[in-house]
Amino acid sequence: MLIDSHAHLDFSQFDGDRAQALERAWAAGLVAIVNAGADLPSSRAGVELAQKQPRIYASVGIHPHDAKELTAEALAELESLARAPEVVAIGEIGLDFYRDLSPRAVQRKAFESQLALASRLNKPVIIHDRDAHAEVTAILRDWVKTLTRPEKGVLHCFSGDLEMAQQAIDMGFVISIAGPITYQNSRRLPEIAAALPLTKLLVETDCPYLAPHPHRGERNEPAYVALVADAVARFRGISAKEVGRVTAANTARLFGLELRSP
Repeated sequence: MLIDSHAHLDFSQFDGDRAQALERAWAAGLVAIVNAGADLPSSRAGVELAQKQPRIYASVGIHPHDAKELTAEALAELESLARAPEVVAIGEIGLDFYRDLSPRAVQRKAFESQLALASRLNKPVIIHDRDAHAEVTAILRDWVKTLTRPEKGVLHCFSGDLEMAQQAIDMGFVISIAGPITYQNSRRLPEIAAALPLTKLLVETDCPYLAPHPHRGERNEPAYVALVADAVARFRGISAKEVGRVTAANTARLFGLELRSP
């Protein structure tokens, strides 16, 4: 039993074989996929995909790369999209100080505006954080003070250290592990996967990016989340079946998923 908690199946890399990729995912034991929005077109496409596929759920949001596109009109459309029953979260949203494709002040404003949207709609958030650990933590620490819901959101494709992960958990977030945990040069992720409570972990692909070993350098796809779960299990010294079962339950609880049988 597995859930890919973060995928981008609407992206063009899947235009040639989207249906076949889904067949491989279900054959690999997946029971659900959360398709994350990155801008308005992908958010629209993700909702449409979720409406057609009963085991796919959507999130809607504007990635920090495109933060400058978050106009008042765009935010209003996001809110409208987010009210669809298939939409389970706001995201992915956050800060990216590695590529800096939008000015940092604009990224912060867009991040805070979308956090406010999540508050209004009482939805969890999917957080993107790259080279902005202190800033993301500070913004989230202020945001959670305004909330009553126990499940705040997930720091997806986590790239911080164990201390940051523990701070996020203390605030009510969970940590999602992606394909880099399988890479030979991975140092922090094995430590994090072993040290944190299993009840605070999710697994994801972030496909089409970050394919796990032995597929590194290829297009990633949801079926490969099994390789991420295998790696987490190996570093924890437990079975992959247990990792799949618990992380699926964690994902369902965070996003309020109604898991459906094939």
